[in-house]
Amino acid sequence: MEVAIFKTADEASRAAACLIGRSLKEKSSGTVLGLATGQTPLGTYEELVKMHKAAKISFRNVTAFNLDEYVGLEASDPRSYRAYMREHLFSKVDIESARCFIPDGSTRDPRAECTTYEEKIRKAGGIDLQLLGLGQDGHIGFNEPSSSLSSRTRLKTLTHVTRAANAANFGGSEKVPQHVLTMGLGTIMEARHCVLLALGANKADAVQKMVEGPLSAMLPASILQMHPRCTVILDEAAASGLARQNYYREVFAGKPAWQRWDLPLD
Repeated sequence: MEVAIFKTADEASRAAACLIGRSLKEKSSGTVLGLATGQTPLGTYEELVKMHKAAKISFRNVTAFNLDEYVGLEASDPRSYRAYMREHLFSKVDIESARCFIPDGSTRDPRAECTTYEEKIRKAGGIDLQLLGLGQDGHIGFNEPSSSLSSRTRLKTLTHVTRAANAANFGGSEKVPQHVLTMGLGTIMEARHCVLLALGANKADAVQKMVEGPLSAMLPASILQMHPRCTVILDEAAASGLARQNYYREVFAGKPAWQRWDLPLD
């Protein structure tokens, strides 16, 4: 697990965008991206849009799979994650709409939808780079504590903590849908590169347990300790609970230039 600590949330978000941008440029045949929603990746999406407008990157050959979607929301609902992705990324870059996949939260057969979603990922060749956020209770995607570490895309019930964290867009936690369709931890772990972005002091405890604590289904993100290529990008506030901050800083600063993915794209 590579841990990279940046001074501010803006710097961390910019670095994450640089990493994703390099992935797009390195695989000219078309990158398969796994994308996240919520507040955390907004700065990264903003930076990616800037890179696209500056003609530094193109999404023309990109295929995108989102982590999750609320059950019971139509794709046209402004609170849906499909609407979120349109607003913050898809409508602002040159990605083809036919290449943008998000679980169908309005389906009448969630089990079949989840099976189909897994098959679509396989047919696309698997996910090259999976962007992740981190819940305060250590969830990734909507894999809440006690989720199976080998789980696949499925329907999950949200805890009150997660619903409260997503209450702003719904006008109160009691109005947040109780169920979601989400990629499983096993699905996420099959991505060739996992990139987790965590920002702010409220994520510090989960970050410390994820990086330095024991692997446990009670802290779902800890499964990333087992991933062969996982990059954790933090601002100083999110990194404040780490016992080995100095070690992570020294290792990252000592990388040779050709390994520095955080440098601006030409």
